[in-house]
Amino acid sequence: MKQPNKNTPNLPPNYDELKKAANRTANWKERLAAVEELGNWKSDPTIDLLTHRMNHDPVYQVQEAAYAKLKGFGENVHMPERKKFDLIKDTSKVLVRIKKSLPADHSYEDFKVKLQKMRVDIYDTYKGDKGEDFEKWLEDQWKSAPTK
Repeated sequence: MKQPNKNTPNLPPNYDELKKAANRTANWKERLAAVEELGNWKSDPTIDLLTHRMNHDPVYQVQEAAYAKLKGFGENVHMPERKKFDLIKDTSKVLVRIKKSLPADHSYEDFKVKLQKMRVDIYDTYKGDKGEDFEKWLEDQWKSAPTK
């Protein structure tokens, strides 16, 4: 990405904070809010950031927002396809490892809490992607993961 010149017109005054928020892996809502705000300021640095979020964000809702903002700027962009499998590489393996690390009689809540503590990035990304279906999805993953 290009480094913004402090003299670049049409950059938000809090650009550096928005850039950090747009790249924060453990909080999809902050990334979405940053995309929404950056989308009000058309400049090369904001276009670069929005393009990166559109093409590489694991949460489809963030990708959609970046796409909409870029389209609104008149950019020639194409919406990436929604990922069908692991949004974060090896998520399935991580979930199995977490389940196996817990006592045999652990509860779903124990599993959920440990996932949040160990891999907030996975927890947050899937919560953002699955929305209302997140709890059911996570519980299904827990039930289907092999035990020791």
